[in-house]
Amino acid sequence: MNLARFSTAMDGVAWRGLVYSVFILHFVFACQLLLLQPLVSALDGKPGSAAELLERVSQSIKVKRYSEAIDDLNAAIEADPTLSEAYFRRASVLRQLCRYEESEKSYEKFLELKPRNSAAEKELSQLRQARSALDTAWTLFDSGDFTKSLEYVDKVVLVFSPACLKAKLLKVKLLLAERDYSSAISESGFILKEDEDNLEALLLRGRAYYYLADHDVAIRHFQKGLRLDPEHSELKKAYFGLKNLLKKSKSAEDNVNKGKLRLAVEDFKGALALDPNHLAHNVHLHLALCNVLVKLGRGKDAITSCDEALNIDGELIDAFVQRGEAKLLTEDWEGAVEDLKSAAQKSPQDMNIREALMRAEKALKMSQRKDWYKILGVSKTSSMSEIKRAYKKLALQWHPDKNVENREEAEAQFREIAAAYEVLSNEDKRTRYDRGEDIEDMGMGSGGGGFHPNFGGGGQQYTFSFEGGFPGGGFGGGFPGGFEFQF
Repeated sequence: MNLARFSTAMDGVAWRGLVYSVFILHFVFACQLLLLQPLVSALDGKPGSAAELLERVSQSIKVKRYSEAIDDLNAAIEADPTLSEAYFRRASVLRQLCRYEESEKSYEKFLELKPRNSAAEKELSQLRQARSALDTAWTLFDSGDFTKSLEYVDKVVLVFSPACLKAKLLKVKLLLAERDYSSAISESGFILKEDEDNLEALLLRGRAYYYLADHDVAIRHFQKGLRLDPEHSELKKAYFGLKNLLKKSKSAEDNVNKGKLRLAVEDFKGALALDPNHLAHNVHLHLALCNVLVKLGRGKDAITSCDEALNIDGELIDAFVQRGEAKLLTEDWEGAVEDLKSAAQKSPQDMNIREALMRAEKALKMSQRKDWYKILGVSKTSSMSEIKRAYKKLALQWHPDKNVENREEAEAQFREIAAAYEVLSNEDKRTRYDRGEDIEDMGMGSGGGGFHPNFGGGGQQYTFSFEGGFPGGGFGGGFPGGFEFQF
């Protein structure tokens, strides 16, 4: 009895399974019939349905749904391996995507079905040109000939393969290498519009913003890429490299504000060493370093830093100003005036620059006048008695009667010594001279107590006029060595 019931139950299960299987098979058949109806119609010689399929492919291509177009064409070819138009369309789409090997096979299959078709032969030739141009572009990129590589990409590859992602990414890399960062941002933006999660496009676009010193936007691109792939090595390198640069730059600025100038110098140098190619940021680091070095009195080093800033931006007014200040430290008076004049011409309303220029021009003028202290061999802090002793010694040394063999040189030296003494022995003239005033045209000997050498044209007589006698002693005993003046 039990066995009979079990057998009956099993028969019921078997029948239900059979019914389900038949239902599923009919469902699948119906779906295939619906999906492949256009293809079946094409096989039955109904061109309207085939045209509808190809029109759908065209619409997919128009909205850049290349995968959908290829899927439709593959299905069509699978349904009818003799449908030549599907091979031609598929070859064209694959060529645009620079899937050159697959495209070439489809063109060749089409030409088997439609021998000597001129349109297919032309596109096959374009495919081979594009493939060769892409290979050449990569070779030129690797060799550093970025301009020529970009020509191959723009004028050949993207003409015949406008949807080639590899060529588009290569173009962005070439624009970065050519420092055309705005164009790199634009081109990578087109890629991300089609695929917002393209990691390489995010990386390249972030780098373009980085090299424009738009660091906040660069960081956002790197962060988005890292959210998609936290272990992406290039994105990690770019992100943490930028964070380190900003940290080092901030440390340098903080040390300047705290007056820790020597530490700031080291931080600025450290930041500059991180990426020498980051010109948009480094120009400010070089300028800031120049400024700090000027404050430290390191004129020569400051000039080097300002030179670097001007090599990047030849119109940087602050760099001209700081280099002018640095040249004043190195006593390059003419160079300082030249730099500060350039700055003043670029910013004529800046009174600070005009004041710096006036200081430089005064320093240049002072450098071109006679250095009376140097002529007497004394310092600017020498006392009056020290000046008189130096003068007496030099007057004896260079008196023309004691230098018969080089009388002309002695006379010239003697006049210089006398002129120096006249200025430095007069408190008012010395003060004005130290202030940088021009007193050379006042006429030597116009004040009392002056020294007046009067070299006669035909004799050996010299006339000297002193109030209170020769400094350091009278003439009665003569000069050491038996030499006496005649009056």
